[in-house]
Amino acid sequence: MLFQIKSYLKFLWHSKNEHAVHSPFVFTLITKCFYDHKPKPEYQVLKEYRKALLENKNTIDVTDFGAGSKVFKSNTREIARIAKTAGITQKRGELLLRIITYFQPDTILEIGTSLGLATSALALGSQNSETKTKITTLEGCPETSKIAQEQLEKFGLTNVEFVITEFNNYFKKWNQSLNTATQKISLIYFDGNHQKKATLDYFEQLLPTITNDTVWIFDDIHWSRQMEDTWETIKKHPKVTVTIDTFQWGFVFFRYEQPKEHFIIRV
Repeated sequence: MLFQIKSYLKFLWHSKNEHAVHSPFVFTLITKCFYDHKPKPEYQVLKEYRKALLENKNTIDVTDFGAGSKVFKSNTREIARIAKTAGITQKRGELLLRIITYFQPDTILEIGTSLGLATSALALGSQNSETKTKITTLEGCPETSKIAQEQLEKFGLTNVEFVITEFNNYFKKWNQSLNTATQKISLIYFDGNHQKKATLDYFEQLLPTITNDTVWIFDDIHWSRQMEDTWETIKKHPKVTVTIDTFQWGFVFFRYEQPKEHFIIRV
């Protein structure tokens, strides 16, 4: 906790708003998407989805292949508590929805479904897309994936394919069985493992899927010193051009025409 407080104070000291941004691409993203405060009917659906989980006092046995939890001491966990402590916040859900609406990706990969709070934002944001967005979400725990599937069905969000798998095994098999040179993914949301080696492995394994317009979002980049080191490594990668640090999330772009720049933006 102390590490995160120090990291946040450092972030506040260095962060800027749109007035300090001279990249037209990033300036437009900030003003038209990040700082879009107009109400949207989808926000109410996100609230209702969250409310249903927060009212669910049932317990499940969680299978955790990642860095583990800083809150839970046992793998038997109440659904309401998972939603409250481990799920994406309402504010972040609304921002994620706006990001999907803004970029209109035709393929989305989510690494780490959990209870589907972020998945619901991905699905809602893509409903009005001009293209039929294909969403695939990966989860290592069968119990949490089952709850997410049930919840999304209740809310009529059916444009999601659920895959229960260990992420590393999935990517290895995926790379072996598919020609990834032709398998492109428009947007990837990384929220499944908060360990340096695993995250960088996923990064390298998924690089063949990028295009000039690809968007990658890494969750919890200041979760630990290890994750901050991971973020620094990603920023320096030669294929990465633009990166944006919003403290909770790290945005990565591979736009060939852009100079290599890093932005720290308050959202």
